[in-house]
Amino acid sequence: MIETITTLFSGKSGIVLLIILGILAFATVIVSVIFRTKTSQELKDRVYSWWIIIGAFILGAMLNTTVAMFFFALISYLALKEYFTLIPTRRTDRRIIFYAYLSIVFQYWFAGLQWYGIFIIWIPVYLFLLLPFRQVLIGETQGFLENTSRVQWGLMMFVFGLSHLAYMMTLPAVAGHDVGGKELVLYLVVLTELNDVLQYLWGKAFGKHKIVPKVSPNKTIEGFVGAFITLSALAVAFSFLTPFTTLQALAAGMLISGAGFVGDVVISMVKRDIGVKDSGHLLPGHGGILDRVDSLTYTAPLFFHFTYYLYY
Repeated sequence: MIETITTLFSGKSGIVLLIILGILAFATVIVSVIFRTKTSQELKDRVYSWWIIIGAFILGAMLNTTVAMFFFALISYLALKEYFTLIPTRRTDRRIIFYAYLSIVFQYWFAGLQWYGIFIIWIPVYLFLLLPFRQVLIGETQGFLENTSRVQWGLMMFVFGLSHLAYMMTLPAVAGHDVGGKELVLYLVVLTELNDVLQYLWGKAFGKHKIVPKVSPNKTIEGFVGAFITLSALAVAFSFLTPFTTLQALAAGMLISGAGFVGDVVISMVKRDIGVKDSGHLLPGHGGILDRVDSLTYTAPLFFHFTYYLYY
């Protein structure tokens, strides 16, 4: 046990994890000592939930590649399940939804095998062609197009998109660099989540001009620009987790910040369409799983292919 913990917090990734835990401990002290009013309860809930999120991520993703496959598959399952509970469904749709859940097993199996050829087309090609035909066999013609579109969109976002995290975990160390999949996943997840936090902080401090008022009223131009610049700098600062040059790290930071914002507002659009504020109540102060992985649905595949093109 001690040896496992020592290994976990050793090396470059271990340094980053210790920094994150240190910042979180400091934040916990601040909200516990300074903020004592009822209006700050949401802030306290957010900080306490971060302990759960970060603890689950460390134990699930950073310990072992095999465990990471199951961990990310579970995240996809929970996100997809949350999505299906939000969208309108009929009794006849349950068979199609069952196949959607079943596809998670295969998608993450292909990721674990590093079978890139089938991993990259299983959902966009095979499931895209299979699920509509399965609907035909059910024989329910009314709502066919609408339901098929909803299910396939959910699969692309919450299974295909997020599964790039799992495949990234399997990437070997880059020649000449002592970093591989584990470090790249940590780099991506940390920067994606920091981007959300930075947009919130910059927006609270300086936000005046709303960027998408009808979709996400709290998002401001100042928050987006502040986070974009700050995260680009942090991407360079944390580039020791990657094989990137300074320019490549800067580009990665810009990509993650921009894509993270888009992922966030796209899921916000879904919630607006359905008529809910949060996708669930699993994480106090944050909402549901979708509220926490919304940015990753965009940053994970884009960052993966950015890195894959450059070094693999």
